Amino acid sequence: MNIWQIIILVIVVILIIVFLVASVRVVKQYERGVVLRFGRLRATKEPGLRFIIPFVDVMHRVALRIVTLPIQSQGIITRDNVSVGVSAVAYYRVIDPVKSVVAIESVGAAIDQIAQTTLRKVIGQHSLDETLAETSTLNVNIREILDALTLDWGVEVTLVELKDILLPDSMKRAMARQAEAEREKRAKIINAEGESLAAAALGQASDTMMEHPLALQLRNLQSLVEIGVDQNTVVVFPAPLMSMIGELSSFLARETAAAGAAAAVGATESAQPPLTGPSKIPESA
Repeated sequence: MNIWQIIILVIVVILIIVFLVASVRVVKQYERGVVLRFGRLRATKEPGLRFIIPFVDVMHRVALRIVTLPIQSQGIITRDNVSVGVSAVAYYRVIDPVKSVVAIESVGAAIDQIAQTTLRKVIGQHSLDETLAETSTLNVNIREILDALTLDWGVEVTLVELKDILLPDSMKRAMARQAEAEREKRAKIINAEGESLAAAALGQASDTMMEHPLALQLRNLQSLVEIGVDQNTVVVFPAPLMSMIGELSSFLARETAAAGAAAAVGATESAQPPLTGPSKIPESA
């Protein structure tokens, strides 16, 4: 074997090695390979070691894992003309590798753009209060719209969540004042209800005291006991107790005056001489 044959043999071996290396493809477990032969769809490769024809076949690897897509903050005007900034996050996965390669050029970029426009559209149809209170409903609406649009691309949107809602400072102050006024209203209502219940209880207590007059005196004595516990230098007597003491003093004065009048009458009666009958003249013998 001359030198030229050896060179040709080496070249052939090198070409075979290059051909084998160019024809070998490894498809991972979470991927699928879409093979195009001369630009036409040929087959779909499953995970594992796969071979293609170099320079004839082109294989596109498509990941089937769930992809996290952050949706940038969008300046949106709500239905009640309030400007807010809303950001969200979407999760999607490829369910049809062939459609994701043939039907659309770049799945990730397309979903990013359609998610932004859908977010502005859905939020713009709701008021600010609905946006803040019904986030779960908005999430479902956005996901359903995206799912209907991306189904033809072989993509399924599994979840959409609103991540942040930015409000203007003036709107924050207005909402704070509204919340404060709402709480003040609740406080006044609760206070009025308490006053109503207290008035009803006092009315029942007054009816009981009218039926049992001694209950008021016992209550006054109880108040005095409570005052005396604190070792106060000044004792305040309830007005009903003072009136009772005044009435008792008047009663005692009246009784004393009546007793004095009775004693004076008795003394006058005892000082007068007893009344005698007409004198009897003895008869002469």
